[in-house]
Amino acid sequence: GPEQLVTDVGSTKGQITASASRLFNTPERAAFLPGHPMAGKERGGAELGDAELFRNAVWLFTDDPGWQRSDAGMALTEDWRELVKAMGSRVIDIDPARHDVMVAWVSHLPQFTATALSALLEEEVGDAPELKDVGGRALREMTRLGASPFSMWRDIAATNTEAIERALLALEQRLQYIRENLRGPALREEFEHANRFRSGS
Repeated sequence: GPEQLVTDVGSTKGQITASASRLFNTPERAAFLPGHPMAGKERGGAELGDAELFRNAVWLFTDDPGWQRSDAGMALTEDWRELVKAMGSRVIDIDPARHDVMVAWVSHLPQFTATALSALLEEEVGDAPELKDVGGRALREMTRLGASPFSMWRDIAATNTEAIERALLALEQRLQYIRENLRGPALREEFEHANRFRSGS
């Protein structure tokens, strides 16, 4: 009802925000605030609960300023934002379409890259488990996301397909460029380019 607030923590926002425009956010209906905390773990379950999970994390909201919520819905929306801040998160408002493009690059692409790498390594060295130890920390960090559940990523792939496809294609082309320049000066330039991103310059 109009004195209630519904929110979510889904990883894609375009479809759910569009649905909210039809189902919620009028003076006669419940308020809905689409949200996405940029925090999580590759595995779930109560035993992996972490009270500090949202501290210093970004919590994205794809709110629509044109929604006509009830006064109670408006108040609850602000209360929820304040609670998110109290958990230690930083709140950012973003357009839902921009959100889905952005997370395709910074969240979904790393996941599918790790999944592909982990699946490839399982085929190549899965029958020689001692080789996994040779990779050390670098291998563990690169493949940590590979342990993520399909059940969650199936839905992300289905609701952000176009943006993920574009990101994956760009990565495929970049990997091909590196493969073609393993012995050339362009490889140094690629490392320098990558280092600039990591250093934030």
